[in-house]
Amino acid sequence: MTSSHSNISMRAMPREMRLMSERIFSLSSLPKGFFLTVGDFPMYSQKLGLGGFALLEERFESFKSADPARISITSEDGNRLKLDAAGEHAWFVLPAAIDLLGELTARFGSAELTAVNVADAEELATAASFGGRTGLTITVSGNVLNAAPATVTGDVRKDDPLLWALLEDGVLVEADLWWRIYHLAKQALATDSVVSRRHAGPMIINEDGTIIGRKDNDDETDVSFLASRLSEREKEGAGS
Repeated sequence: MTSSHSNISMRAMPREMRLMSERIFSLSSLPKGFFLTVGDFPMYSQKLGLGGFALLEERFESFKSADPARISITSEDGNRLKLDAAGEHAWFVLPAAIDLLGELTARFGSAELTAVNVADAEELATAASFGGRTGLTITVSGNVLNAAPATVTGDVRKDDPLLWALLEDGVLVEADLWWRIYHLAKQALATDSVVSRRHAGPMIINEDGTIIGRKDNDDETDVSFLASRLSEREKEGAGS
């Protein structure tokens, strides 16, 4: 850390970064199943010294009109493919790009994908860190992604060394930026109230203390405090 408040950094770990990204992406126009596939990109981008969370904050308003369905294949020649991103952000292009690289590599032994009309195209560089998850070695040169087969070992340290580094050490994020990200992500949460507290988690707790939903033995939720005031009122009523 430095002595200047504006330059103070804090260490963020994957759990917190993924939680913030998921909540922020849930506020966008991305399909609900799709935004779960892109939650790691800001974290990886931050670790790689790319746009990271500053870019997530900067592009948030534009993400409200994101539409990955506009991305299309414009040409295919053997193991070479061209993808038109139609102005969509690189983070939203990469899930399809990596899947297509995997398909072409399985068919031809290698693959080359060129992505055009990509917003923040430099973020395509994060693809090189994701390939090992799906049995690919991916190299990126500008907007051209090349892939070759790689063995998936099941060892995170070998298959995804960047993720392992994040799990061990996290990544430094400017503190002021992180708190802005935190408050931005809070917009995805329900306003705190007595009612919202009773509805948190996989069940609903009625005002009288009865539970709707999950009641299995593994649930460690202590609901007694929610019914205690009612019990006191009942005692008062019985004594009057």
